Amino acid sequence: MAKPTLYGADYSVYVRIARMALEEKGVGYELVPLDIFAAEGVPAWYLELHPFGRIPAFEHDGFRLFETGAIARYVDEAFDGPALQPADARGRARMGQIIGMLDAYGYRAMVWDVAVERLEKPPPDEDLIAGGLRQAERVLTVLTSLKAKRPWLLGDQLTLADLHAAPIIAYFVKVAEGRDLLARFAEMRDWFARMSGRPSFVRTEKVA
Repeated sequence: MAKPTLYGADYSVYVRIARMALEEKGVGYELVPLDIFAAEGVPAWYLELHPFGRIPAFEHDGFRLFETGAIARYVDEAFDGPALQPADARGRARMGQIIGMLDAYGYRAMVWDVAVERLEKPPPDEDLIAGGLRQAERVLTVLTSLKAKRPWLLGDQLTLADLHAAPIIAYFVKVAEGRDLLARFAEMRDWFARMSGRPSFVRTEKVA
């Protein structure tokens, strides 16, 4: 089969999730750089791939997808390599629950309200950061309660839940408040240390 194409920016959490899925499956792919925050805006041609102008978008043998969750599941099911989804219904449901929780409650607070606000907004909104940290603490508390007492979030099998969580937390710990908060959650701190050592994580890390 032809090599798939992923469109997006290497700084994007959601592009990184899709890239990590491809890396874990051992799939060669082309990353086409696309900065949706560029001064000239989203290119008109890209709206044919993603009608909402977000990233990433994906193409493989004439098949097009947008939305990271759909892309990651397709990559897992369409290509050979280690399974990234549990075989049982309850495991898949728990995986979906964790991914949904991170999208709904974790990403905005941890990435935008804390990390981006602290790193890129002069001066930062300290009230926004404080609120983001409160939400992040709740997310880490719930993740800890859902995590299996094994190496990965769902047990001995690395899944799409791990690949979804790692880039979000990686952005969060770019700032001291994020590192300090994660350190209070030993289970998640140790899980993140294991994730940080995986080749898929290292190869998709943005070089400054």
